[in-house]
Amino acid sequence: MDNLSEHLQDMMRGRGVTRKFNEMKQTVMADQGVQEFLQAHKDELAPDAADRGVAKLYEYIRQRAKSGGADSIAPGYVPFLVVAGHLIDIEYRPSKAKIIADAQSERVHLVRMVNVPKDVRAARLAKYDVVRGREEAIQAAFDFVLGLTDEGKTFVTGLYLDGRFGVGKTYLLGAIANELAERGVAATLMHLPTFAVEMKDSIKDGGVLARIDAVKKVPVLMLDDIGAESFSPWFRDEVLGVILQYRMQEQLPTCFSSNKTKAQLADFLAGKERGDEETVKAARIMERINYLATEIKIEGPNRRNPREDVAAPEQQ
Repeated sequence: MDNLSEHLQDMMRGRGVTRKFNEMKQTVMADQGVQEFLQAHKDELAPDAADRGVAKLYEYIRQRAKSGGADSIAPGYVPFLVVAGHLIDIEYRPSKAKIIADAQSERVHLVRMVNVPKDVRAARLAKYDVVRGREEAIQAAFDFVLGLTDEGKTFVTGLYLDGRFGVGKTYLLGAIANELAERGVAATLMHLPTFAVEMKDSIKDGGVLARIDAVKKVPVLMLDDIGAESFSPWFRDEVLGVILQYRMQEQLPTCFSSNKTKAQLADFLAGKERGDEETVKAARIMERINYLATEIKIEGPNRRNPREDVAAPEQQ
């Protein structure tokens, strides 16, 4: 960009295009922004700085008019006049639109949502309906976010949100993840039943350990719908157990949502629903979940299927 200005000025002088050079000079010297700059920095500039910097001033005016658009020299950046070595120079700085876009992009990249509904991706705590049965959950969500952004905190206990279908458990996790992103904290929200299927499929390509390693180390992990996956001793012990063990040891924030209470999840992990009795192995997993997260029940209307509440008002 600097070479362009210098080349333009040298070319015009070299060819003796005095008339055009004078026209350019008249244009830049008539510009209010240029005059304000020259006046503000008159004590810093060399006496002939304006003459020697005509091409740069002309470039400044032209690029300023383009406001960092796609047809500018540096899309997304706008020119600013500066003093360098007692002469006039140009700096290109990010436009307001680019700063906003970059900030939004950074927030988006801080949140990773895997196999969750579209509305959850746009979830916000401010939009979460605080109806009866949700008060404790929303308060706990705010406390969790504030705890993670408190530099004095060494470990923040996560949330284990349980409740029936459609009461807003997954939405609340998504809202927490987006709120954390606004504060510069990365979070991953994944649908655990889908993840379980993918892990079984990854046995074929030998990618199990790599996937486990990637998940267990994320700054904030949210496992959605735990207990809804097909019962699998292998997934329980070799995948979920490994992830939770690492996160407990490293004291990494972890949240869960489930249609099962912790007691019901313990029975599921023990295989009681299909007649097994692996209570010791289930207890190992529950020990880690209990360490990582506090159980909070969410009640309220079924947002997915309002007819269910009409048909079964005693569940409200």
